[in-house]
Amino acid sequence: MRLTTKGRYAVTAMLDLALHDEQGPVSLAEIAERQGISLSYLEQLFARLRQRELVTSTRGPGGGYRLGRDPSRIDVAGVITAVDERIDTTACGGLGNCNGDKRCITHQLWQDLSDSIHRYLRGISLQDLMDRVPSAESGTRVASVGLEKEGTAKKRSLGEAG
Repeated sequence: MRLTTKGRYAVTAMLDLALHDEQGPVSLAEIAERQGISLSYLEQLFARLRQRELVTSTRGPGGGYRLGRDPSRIDVAGVITAVDERIDTTACGGLGNCNGDKRCITHQLWQDLSDSIHRYLRGISLQDLMDRVPSAESGTRVASVGLEKEGTAKKRSLGEAG
């Protein structure tokens, strides 16, 4: 499975928003500048995130975006799926027609892997990620964050390296 730019940028932008949420509404221009993501691309992503109520928006001077709920209640899998990204390692998109109109002999292996990745990402909240970003780095581009789950250290790249 390869997480596309859409999913990576959505998680990166949401983490940036979470890190700056206490300061009031955060403009997409600020996130774009800090993370090196196109403003127009962020606008598209945040429209989807707003539809899923992961963020709220305030218009006008001093406006911007805020988290739609507590960061401990927003999981990485939810952010990825909110922007229409699939967490799927099957060749058939989970349809089971990977070998013509039949399932290939390894379909269940790839489906199980997809399910495991989704469960793992569902178990990581924005708060978990926030807790792993040193405060001195909260204003810089997020390249990768160490994720620890059940005593096992894992790294997941969450944005473009800067």
